[in-house]
Amino acid sequence: MKLIKPNPLQEGDTIAIIAPSGVVDKNKIMSAVKYFENKNYNVILGKNIFEKKRYMAGADFERLDDLHEAFSNSDIDAVFCARGGYGAIRLLPYIDFKLIKNNPKIFCGYSDITALSLVFLAYSGLITYSSPMPQGDFASEVSTFTEQSFFNVLRGNKEIYEYADIVLPGEAQGIVWGGNLSTIVSLIGCDNLKSGQTVSTNLIPDENFIFIAEDVGEPAYKIDKMLNQLANIKNFKDKISGIAFGEFTDTDNDEWLKDVLLEFAVRMNVPAYSGFKFTHNRDKQTIPIGAGAELNDKHLITL
Repeated sequence: MKLIKPNPLQEGDTIAIIAPSGVVDKNKIMSAVKYFENKNYNVILGKNIFEKKRYMAGADFERLDDLHEAFSNSDIDAVFCARGGYGAIRLLPYIDFKLIKNNPKIFCGYSDITALSLVFLAYSGLITYSSPMPQGDFASEVSTFTEQSFFNVLRGNKEIYEYADIVLPGEAQGIVWGGNLSTIVSLIGCDNLKSGQTVSTNLIPDENFIFIAEDVGEPAYKIDKMLNQLANIKNFKDKISGIAFGEFTDTDNDEWLKDVLLEFAVRMNVPAYSGFKFTHNRDKQTIPIGAGAELNDKHLITL
């Protein structure tokens, strides 16, 4: 499938903020709206953004409706997901991927939003952005590091990503693929989604990819289990060309984690580096999912 890169973000563009996952905090969302308006962007909120159903921001059909409306509305240039949490995976069988493909635009988020980013790439060919989100990052004083990376990437500029540690040295090329590890693993088996038309594809790219992964609050043994689950998938093992581990925050044992990451890299037999600023922490970098990239002993850079 030919990949589609959306138009860069420009001042004066219109941003839609939607909540396809967890319940949002209205005060924080309105603070984020003010932030973007002060940056000279117009902001539209999804009509169902403040709905609630258990731990989700409304019923599935309400969250889906806001997603579809954000892409079908020609006045909207970019779609920012309010927060992560849980709920995105429930929408997958009902998404109109032809609508997404025919109306490509910037789509941003991370954590649970990884589910949408990876299916958009697989089924619509849309390059999306693993990025900070309105509620958690732009509702109060945003990190300068986070802010600069966010706007630099969304405006179409190249970004350099620096690592903290060498896991297994080497060089790799491929498209960027991955995101939140536990969400990626939850997608296993989602290869035959249907929405208005029959689609059948593999969520794992059919070309070489540089795998990025991060998570929060997961003990080392669960990270080990999730990585090995991916390693047992033939397409994954065949096409992975390198690994850029982000931060696994609030894990239980850093030494065990280092062992787990090394063992995974050795099993995949690819170069790997860790400590990239793909993270649930305050300082994070934005990266395009699906864009070409190079990984080496200096940095990761998107092409």
